[in-house]
Amino acid sequence: MNLADLNPFETLREIERVECETSLYEFVQKAWKYVDPSPFTHGWPLEAMCEHLEAVVDGDIRKLLINIPPRCGKSSIVSVCFPAWVWTQREISAVSGPQVPLLHASYAMSLAMRDSVKTRRLIESPWYQKLWGSRFQLVGDQNTKGRFQNDKRGERLITAVDARVTGEGGNIIVVDDPNAANEALSEALIETTKEWWDGTMSTRLNDARTGAYIVIQQRLGEEDLTGHILDTDEGWTHLMLPMEFEPERSFATSIGWEDPRTEAGELLWPERFAEEQVEVLKKRLGPWKAAGQLQQRPEPKGGGIIKRDWWQLHDAPHFPQFDYVIASLDTAFTTKQENDFSALTVWGIFTSDTVAQPSKQVIRGERLTSVDPRDYGNQAPKVMLMNAWQERLELHDLVLRVQKTCKEMKVDRLLIEDKAAGHSVAQELRRLFGYDGFAVQLVNPGMLDKVARVYAVQHLFAEGMVFAPDRQWAEMVIGQTSTFPRGKHDDLVDTVSQALTHLRQASMLTRSSEHIAEVGESLRHRGAPPASLYGI
Repeated sequence: MNLADLNPFETLREIERVECETSLYEFVQKAWKYVDPSPFTHGWPLEAMCEHLEAVVDGDIRKLLINIPPRCGKSSIVSVCFPAWVWTQREISAVSGPQVPLLHASYAMSLAMRDSVKTRRLIESPWYQKLWGSRFQLVGDQNTKGRFQNDKRGERLITAVDARVTGEGGNIIVVDDPNAANEALSEALIETTKEWWDGTMSTRLNDARTGAYIVIQQRLGEEDLTGHILDTDEGWTHLMLPMEFEPERSFATSIGWEDPRTEAGELLWPERFAEEQVEVLKKRLGPWKAAGQLQQRPEPKGGGIIKRDWWQLHDAPHFPQFDYVIASLDTAFTTKQENDFSALTVWGIFTSDTVAQPSKQVIRGERLTSVDPRDYGNQAPKVMLMNAWQERLELHDLVLRVQKTCKEMKVDRLLIEDKAAGHSVAQELRRLFGYDGFAVQLVNPGMLDKVARVYAVQHLFAEGMVFAPDRQWAEMVIGQTSTFPRGKHDDLVDTVSQALTHLRQASMLTRSSEHIAEVGESLRHRGAPPASLYGI
């Protein structure tokens, strides 16, 4: 089309049409008043989402995964504006042009329906019809709230996690919020979503060679759909936008996009969420939800119940001298992939040999009032993680692996939870290795659940009493305890709480304040012993 042949109004209209067709971000700005009653707020996060969605239509991205905080316009862009924009494209392809069928899904049919209605309202708006009304028309007798078509065979269809889509599909499949934020703690609902994805949505592309997937959500847990996709599928472009910038998590996407922020803590969209608003959100959500929904990191930075930086790093080349060594076993003897691991951790009790010494020696039989019991605080017992592993093993192999570890680490006592699988392992160990030098003890956790057991030993970590060496196997334990109770696995966590609880109950692991009190009591002057009645 030659612009010189058009009158000024037609020229301006054609310029606007070309600008909107070329740039999704430009299209979103012009369409916003037909989509959302609130004013449009410019922001580079919106541009980043639009840039990656454009790459989908251009064929440069076939699997797009976006993690972004709530209230950042993701549904308005991805589920409302994007399908309407796809149909504006002049270049025809499997994912571009008015003939493209799109299948949109959410955790609830009501939300998917809401966005479908908004898309249709946008397409029927005077602005959209003025620019693209001659390209296609909606087919009236096929239009419903959940499904509408155009006369070029394009279609926008909706579904939900709990709905059936048998026989339906699309060239572009969009999954917007596969789980509600309040479902984060429901393992059953998270598992249902993953099964829905694997068994249903992952096969709904009309042509797997040319179609595209788009999944967008705020992180809810390590095992949410994002975590599942990243663990099990390859080829995804991952656009991850935390509310506060963390330089150690910076990245570049497959199209070369990089987070423009450079300073730690720099906000994602200060025009929309200023610092005071972000702080209110963090307090309202709490550390767990804020880590997932705001930071797109399904564990609080530093950890959850047990914070990562509470672990004391032991960087010396050798372990200290241990007074007592225990091993703690969580049993699940099977090699089936879907079952839990069997896990073992080994722990040693020690007293630091580099602590400050008391200001004066205690002389036998004399009272030294100048001795300050607080000098002994650093001499309270501490505990070191000495070894750890988790594997899926059959009963015989598990018994052999446990025995080998206990012998090598010179374990004094092996703790096994008092449950059916634990009974079998304990019996086999006693039968085969009853004279190997370590005791086998079944431990009854009582009425406390897993979370309560971890809270019961939380203070030991907070007070800096738990040490670990800089080893890969130790990082495995630290990582699992940091993500608990939302981590993928908790087998090692069970062994940690079991071991530390035993040491506390056996009075082998006393807190600094308790140790100071004991020392103070032992130094307290009790007077001369009474004279013997018999003069002896």
